[in-house]
Amino acid sequence: MASGVTDARETAAGSSLRPSLIDRYVLRLTTGPMLGCLAVTLVALLLERALRLLDLLSQSSDRFGFVVQLTSQLVPHYFGLALPVAFFVALFIVITKLSDGSEIDALLASGVSLTRLAAPFIGLGVLLAVLSIIVFGYAQPYSRYAYRAVMHAAATAGWNGQLQAGAFVTEDRLIMTADQADPKGQRLERLFIRRITADNREEVITAQTADLHVSPDRATVTLVMRNGRRILQSPNGAYDILQFQTFTTDAPLAGSSALLRARGGDERELTLGELAEMAKSPNSLLPRATVLAELYARLARAAFLPFLPLIAFPLGLAAKRGRRAPGLIFAGVLLLAFQHSLQLGQSLAEAGHIPAFAAIWTPFLLFTGFGVWMFAGSRNRPGETPISLFIVSIYDACGRAADAVRLKRAAST
Repeated sequence: MASGVTDARETAAGSSLRPSLIDRYVLRLTTGPMLGCLAVTLVALLLERALRLLDLLSQSSDRFGFVVQLTSQLVPHYFGLALPVAFFVALFIVITKLSDGSEIDALLASGVSLTRLAAPFIGLGVLLAVLSIIVFGYAQPYSRYAYRAVMHAAATAGWNGQLQAGAFVTEDRLIMTADQADPKGQRLERLFIRRITADNREEVITAQTADLHVSPDRATVTLVMRNGRRILQSPNGAYDILQFQTFTTDAPLAGSSALLRARGGDERELTLGELAEMAKSPNSLLPRATVLAELYARLARAAFLPFLPLIAFPLGLAAKRGRRAPGLIFAGVLLLAFQHSLQLGQSLAEAGHIPAFAAIWTPFLLFTGFGVWMFAGSRNRPGETPISLFIVSIYDACGRAADAVRLKRAAST
């Protein structure tokens, strides 16, 4: 008899650990909007950054190749930034959908508590926190260093023997551009060259067409120009003008640039394990406060994700009356405030004004405590918390003000 009761208890405990039908249902509803919002946000951020990189590297002859490499290295960084936003938006959408369809009311009436309803969302937040630790703690440090290495190569890379239309080659003592070029950048039209010769004389060459030929050792490039003019400053300061049908000259290619420093010169390039080891080391290359602030900030960002459902539930339930925009705006301000509070804490810790532990975990406790307070207040009367009532009052006040303005305009006409 006792063994039967024990087996029953073990079976019940094992089944309680498995997702129920309701859990699988709400998680399936959450996954689609979260992935969609994550993809849209990530693509938008990467496109905006790619456009800025194109403008920054406009003078590079291989700017598209550099931009592709740089953009790919930014994926972990922007993924980590977009993850909490996508998670919260998905939570808000799902909760308002369940609330509008009275599914939450039916579950509450059947005896399912609000805490039990939030359990699968919190579990998903824990999984995303682990993913965030992997991304922020290990993938992003390597990608950040790789991004800087590619940017260093792009900044120090010289002319590679190709010239795109409208681009400028600005090597030492040489400026060259062409109005048109073939896809390989080696057949040019309307070429302009200005350079300073070895004996410090100015030389300007224009040509209707030109071909570029790179030497086998990639040390020089030969320019075969046709139908142009060469203006060369003579030793006495006068200028000699040469009209030519074919003219050939050589230009040096860029040598190999200096390598970027080794990874680890910046605390953001260190993994979580490396940060922990450096914080314990008495001979750390970086200040201990800086290392600890970076370590705690990464952990705090990940640990905040399971608390997002506690904030989304009260705001989502309060949106049942059709006032969704104020809740989303409030949530956006809250997420931004949390992010900036961590950045402020890092700055204060690095400056030595506040211990790193207090600078990071104090705002974390304030924001998570606020979320727990909001959720606890909505357990008795779902959707009615001081914050939601405050948001509704602001929304109503704005509506009354807009109505008053419209009535005043109507009366004046």
